[in-house]
Amino acid sequence: MDLSKFIRRFQSQTESYTLPNKFTFPFYYQPHPLVELAANELQQDLSTRELDHNFGLDKAKKGLIIGKMFGVLVVKDQSGKLGYLAAFSGKLADANHHKGFVPPVFDMLDSKGYYRKEEVEVHQYTLEIEKLEKDQAYKEAQDFLINQKQQAELDIARLKAEIKAGKAKRKQIRKEAQEKLSEEAFHSLKEQLSQESIKEQFTLKDANTYWRYKIQEAEEQLAVFTSKIESLKNERRDKSANLQKRLFSDYTFLNAKQEKRSLLSIFSEKDQTTPPAGAGECSAPKLLHFAYQHNLSPIAMGEFWWGASPKSEVRNHQQFYPACRGKCEPILGHMLQGLDVEDNPMLKAPENVGELEIIYEDEYFLLVNKPAEFLSVPGKNIYDSVLARMEARYPNATGPLLVHRLDMSTSGLLLVAKRKDIHKKLQSQFLRRSITKRYEALLDGEIEIDSGVIELPLRVDLDNRPQQLVCYEHGKKAVTKWEKIKVIGGKTLVNFYPITGRTHQLRVHAAHAKGLNTPIVGDDLYGTRANRLHLHAAYLQLEHPITHETLEFYLPSGFDAE
Repeated sequence: MDLSKFIRRFQSQTESYTLPNKFTFPFYYQPHPLVELAANELQQDLSTRELDHNFGLDKAKKGLIIGKMFGVLVVKDQSGKLGYLAAFSGKLADANHHKGFVPPVFDMLDSKGYYRKEEVEVHQYTLEIEKLEKDQAYKEAQDFLINQKQQAELDIARLKAEIKAGKAKRKQIRKEAQEKLSEEAFHSLKEQLSQESIKEQFTLKDANTYWRYKIQEAEEQLAVFTSKIESLKNERRDKSANLQKRLFSDYTFLNAKQEKRSLLSIFSEKDQTTPPAGAGECSAPKLLHFAYQHNLSPIAMGEFWWGASPKSEVRNHQQFYPACRGKCEPILGHMLQGLDVEDNPMLKAPENVGELEIIYEDEYFLLVNKPAEFLSVPGKNIYDSVLARMEARYPNATGPLLVHRLDMSTSGLLLVAKRKDIHKKLQSQFLRRSITKRYEALLDGEIEIDSGVIELPLRVDLDNRPQQLVCYEHGKKAVTKWEKIKVIGGKTLVNFYPITGRTHQLRVHAAHAKGLNTPIVGDDLYGTRANRLHLHAAYLQLEHPITHETLEFYLPSGFDAE
């Protein structure tokens, strides 16, 4: 293979750049300057290249708008010369191969490969099923069965009504005849009326038998079609499942040790019998696999979004984003073995967190100033947290202590109860939304309008936890009021008033294209990393759980002084 078709050489001088000591931790990183340089050059290429794909950047271009994640991998070849590889996630312009981009790990679009051929066979089942389902005779058999059931229901209902009326009539006859007829004549009349009742019951029984037969006959006529359709669906399901299983077994990835593992093997360790759709199609696995295949040494990596923002995710044009966790984390867990990778910063306890500042305290509750990047409660790998410190500070306290939580990256006022009954009373105020909360945030851009209300329902991104998606079908209601305070050096200081309290609500409502379309400064999930996330819980107004007086607390963020 001619590697010069895939290894891009830097157009700018790179001698002054210091190489990183360790390879990029792909799930939380600040792109290395060489990665930024490579990304800039790739973006220049994308800006001038004619691709039959609508990224949504040219309003005159027709076709479905689909933004795309691209990745760059800085590498050294065997001679020690520096360059970089480029890749895109999924397919581009309905193709897997484009000049200057590494190929997929497994080419599912290869017309000569078994996957494409067997996929066509699976599709033939679908076409045959659709043909049967559109057959006029099948439709007539369906309608006939429905008609027979309706006729049966009407006929049985009519007979039951007649029986009910006959029963009432006989009752009235017996009542009137009892006073007029002799005992013998009355007895004879009762026998006659009883025979009428028995006859009606037999008529109803015969009708039920008749209609059961007619419905069964109609069902058998319909079953000629449904059994064939069901059989085809079962065959299609089995063939598709076998094809997927073969694909997942053959879809293999190298790591730096030149060890090879399949998708099936990788995800079985995660208790997932079936890898998620699109696993292995992201740019990061493509880049690393190609580098390992051709003895290229990975130096640093980064992925950026190119195109219009999607409807659900927060993705901004040219913005770097970490690798997705649901699809890529298991795969890259294998592929990074043998590389000296940066430590996961999320597993490190924050440094220099001294004694927590107490803003207010009485015998019932207190308010803590939670530092940014400090957990509210112990995490999976980090124990140090507000809750842990409060438990140590108040060993005799009862109840859950923390009345609410703040995201790890958010600073500000956090309410702590010392007794179980106090916790319950304070939390009920949150549930009733009688507590007023105000957050201060510094947005990474200028906002023109002065205030508003954002309503964007949210749910977790199942492929990329803990990030949230805007989802009108399955998302939970999320409402935020906001107001602009002032513009500071191209950034905007705002107040947020969350009406609901969804995970990452303020961060998504700020960054999403249908929200303020301006991420919070330092938002490493939905914007650009900085020294910290500039989001601060600044104000609380609540009713004292014992004295019932209204209390107000304000702790300014200081963002306007930065």
